[in-house]
Amino acid sequence: MLNSKIEFILNNKIISISDLDTNTTVLNFLRNEKNLTGTKEGCASGDCGACTAVVGELKNNKIEYKSINACITFLYTLNGKQLVTVEHLANGSLHPVQKAMIESDGSQCGFCTPGIVMSMYCMYENKVKPTHENIDRYLSGNLCRCTGYNPIKKSIKNMYSYKRNNHDYKKILKLLKGIKKNDIMIENKQSKFYVHHNLKGLIKDYQNKKDSHLLVGGTDLALEVTKKRNNLRNIFYLGANEDLNFIKIEKKRIIIGSATPISDIIPKLNKYYPTFSKMFERYGSEQIRNSASLGGNLGSASPIGDSLPVLIALNSEIVIQGKKARSVSLDDYFISYRNTKLKKNEFIKEIIIPINKKNILKCYKISKRIDDDISSVFMAINANIKNDIFKSLKIVCGGMAEIPKIATQTQNFLINKKFNKENINEAKNIIVQEFNPIDDMRASKEYRSKISQNLLERFWFEKNNINTLVY
Repeated sequence: MLNSKIEFILNNKIISISDLDTNTTVLNFLRNEKNLTGTKEGCASGDCGACTAVVGELKNNKIEYKSINACITFLYTLNGKQLVTVEHLANGSLHPVQKAMIESDGSQCGFCTPGIVMSMYCMYENKVKPTHENIDRYLSGNLCRCTGYNPIKKSIKNMYSYKRNNHDYKKILKLLKGIKKNDIMIENKQSKFYVHHNLKGLIKDYQNKKDSHLLVGGTDLALEVTKKRNNLRNIFYLGANEDLNFIKIEKKRIIIGSATPISDIIPKLNKYYPTFSKMFERYGSEQIRNSASLGGNLGSASPIGDSLPVLIALNSEIVIQGKKARSVSLDDYFISYRNTKLKKNEFIKEIIIPINKKNILKCYKISKRIDDDISSVFMAINANIKNDIFKSLKIVCGGMAEIPKIATQTQNFLINKKFNKENINEAKNIIVQEFNPIDDMRASKEYRSKISQNLLERFWFEKNNINTLVY
């Protein structure tokens, strides 16, 4: 039998909820229901970080902390977790991250400060070394409107020098262990929210529902609520499903559960495809990486989803689950704009990426901002070059068509040809004819066409160790 309530820890106390709108976000719950207004609303789309809160989850008998965007996180996804807000940090005396912000003059106008403090808190609780690289990683999703990042970075570097009092870690750990992981269905005003912990229950309930929405991080889906003011019916949350949340290596393949957060995937990818792993630094902020999944990317089927061209270039396939499971090559998965091979009441179970250590993989993201921005053009190149001859090659572009598209004519021209400047120049002439990109707010047709040519040339420069501009 499905439970009709969720239980989670709000700061340091267990609460249960069963009667709120299934479309309620964590941000609106905190501000409107609990009067915890330290968590701010800035963009309502997961871009600015003013709403940053921290979620603690039980993993291997320890609490793992992750920062989230409360504005696009649905409340009922919190079952079995701890939600930490800025109001809880003091707990009788200031937390070290708060002391550091005060002493280093890190707080300016104050609007973005609570979100920045929570990103710092996540670093602190996870004992992350405050290197330049780690600071940039954890602050990538927090915009400071006053533009004074130097004192904020100084605060992070100094935060471990302050002692901490009244730590309730053991209490929270015990409370988390006491929350049962039962499947859940909450109904409110003809709208239902499902949480399943295994594949069997999910398949059974999902097959019987119409007008359903699959949810992992909500980085796309939540905007239907926060921006378009739509009411989503029959939401199926996959993030708690253990059968969809894993990553394993077997038979020269990386197999990833469709609901596995990007931040959990990165360490494994870094071993086999470091350029793919590095790409995720620009894919989204730490808050987005902690929530989004490859299954969500593939399900939304955006033509500018950064992971999609890379997965296609790597000759990946997916396992689609309905009443029965079936495998589909990503070469054939996309049909037209946001239209895929997924049938009614099917969902993506796992993504399978072949491991080929002999190949060269390049991921090129072109966007107006370095961090947390949507690509104007994305190009992935997977090449096997032996004795300066293209033995195999796959070039896939995002932002150049209504779907992530393989540059078939360009790669066919280059295969079995010498890897030299003359052939690359000819390939540039082919790729500009192969695509007919659109004009939009991110880039003009001419710009996109020129960039696609330039990226082929960049690939040649990099392979020959010739310095190029960093895009």
